[in-house]
Amino acid sequence: MSLVYVKNKQNGTTYVYESDGYWDKDKHQARNNRTCIGKLVDGKLVPNKQYQLRQQLEHLEKKQGPIPSVSINRLFFGATYLFDEIGKRFGIEDDLVRCFPTIHLQLRSVAYYLIMEDRNPLSRFSRWARNHVHPYGQDISSQRSSELLASISEEAKQQFFRLQAKRLGKNEFLAYDTTSISSHSQLINQVRYGKNKDHDRLPQINLALLYAEESRLPVYYRKLAGNISDVSTINHLIGDIGFLDLQKVKLILDRGFYSKSNIDALFAHHHKFLIAVQVSLRFVQQQLDEARTTMLNRSCYSSDHRLYAISRSIWWDHEETKVRTKEVVADRRRVYLHLYYDDQRAVDDKRRFYDRLDGLEQELLSGKRVAEHAKQYEKFFIVKKTPVRGISVMANDEEVRKAERNFGYFALFSNTIKDPLQALDTYRSKDLIEKTFDNLKDRLNMKRTLVSSETNLEGKFFIQYLALIYLSYIDAAMKDKGLYKNHTLQEVLDDLDLIERFEEPGKRPRIGEVTKKQRDLYESLGFSSPS
Repeated sequence: MSLVYVKNKQNGTTYVYESDGYWDKDKHQARNNRTCIGKLVDGKLVPNKQYQLRQQLEHLEKKQGPIPSVSINRLFFGATYLFDEIGKRFGIEDDLVRCFPTIHLQLRSVAYYLIMEDRNPLSRFSRWARNHVHPYGQDISSQRSSELLASISEEAKQQFFRLQAKRLGKNEFLAYDTTSISSHSQLINQVRYGKNKDHDRLPQINLALLYAEESRLPVYYRKLAGNISDVSTINHLIGDIGFLDLQKVKLILDRGFYSKSNIDALFAHHHKFLIAVQVSLRFVQQQLDEARTTMLNRSCYSSDHRLYAISRSIWWDHEETKVRTKEVVADRRRVYLHLYYDDQRAVDDKRRFYDRLDGLEQELLSGKRVAEHAKQYEKFFIVKKTPVRGISVMANDEEVRKAERNFGYFALFSNTIKDPLQALDTYRSKDLIEKTFDNLKDRLNMKRTLVSSETNLEGKFFIQYLALIYLSYIDAAMKDKGLYKNHTLQEVLDDLDLIERFEEPGKRPRIGEVTKKQRDLYESLGFSSPS
């Protein structure tokens, strides 16, 4: 950065510019960006208002103090104060300053806006910013917001993930899952047709999210091509965990991630895991057949969980290919297969199964077969066709009975948790990640991508991920304190948002009245009310 002096020939004034040189790849020549910062008067720089304000903000950011008011303002403050307190507690503010030293205030302000104005586009930020106290304290126009999204570098994001990961507890379980986000854009490279989890008939991108069980906060995310299946992402996940510098990793995985090669990979990297598995798998069926009569006894019943549970210690034949020699080494590892039976689940499974059979039968009788259902037709029905009576369809009772044997049963598989009920409680904490995806898609407006470039999409994902950290904490705290019985999340934020802050030049800001209800809400969320 250098200073350039340009004299205006008409009025004789010499203006001072900051000049920032860069290389223009398209024109293949050196170029400069110039910003006027003031003028020379008697050989001294007299800064303009924009440069004075920028210096003031930079100075205050270093001191981490409040920005003094230059006018009389009456702004909503209560909700953004809560976000500030969350950011301090979990090191979000400090980590953003380290990773994004020039834009960390803008990032937080946009994240706050996304939480408060759910489903509203960034183009409405100006309206919200005029009435609210927020970290940046200024407007971010549509053009500036696009520049902000584009300025979020991959290197800075990865550094932020690493810093946040270091704040995790030592025995933290990490839930891992993926979701699909539909897109109309043809400009995003990873948009592909795949298994859409929202049942949209659109191409999509997939989003993988790592989520901490104890703190109940997101830890890391990654964007994937839309045609990538869950089972094929584990090796990438293992690589991602390596760069996060996590120690003693414990993973919670859905059954979509199960394969023998994935389990072998987790063993090879010495990771602990808890994963759901299908009861139709051969090794699960073998153990289930031996345990069916034993586990349906009073001694295996849990009144708290309202189901039967039993654990079986078995051996896993582990194979590992050495990196250098490519030698395949066979080994055996002890694992725990947890089996469960739920009466209510059995009733629900049977009802769904019979509804599906009714639908398949109707397809056969009407002649409107679905290609994807061909194996089910062959397995569960005996179809005959005669010239006189036409098509007759009979259920294959033997196959139906085989399917019914597994109704109500489900299984978990682990190399670390021995107790079946502890394993179940740990696995059910993974439901939080489903809620996280719901918050991301519904509240943070990410059901479909609405950006025009890959760079802006990456930036938008990151800011929405930031918003998700704050939102996840509030959601978890509300569940712990039972606030959802009488409030929605939006109602809590709206109640707190009514608290105002009054600003006058030369005076400290004053906080408006805080009601008992508002103080109680802050206390339930784990913070003191503003004063």
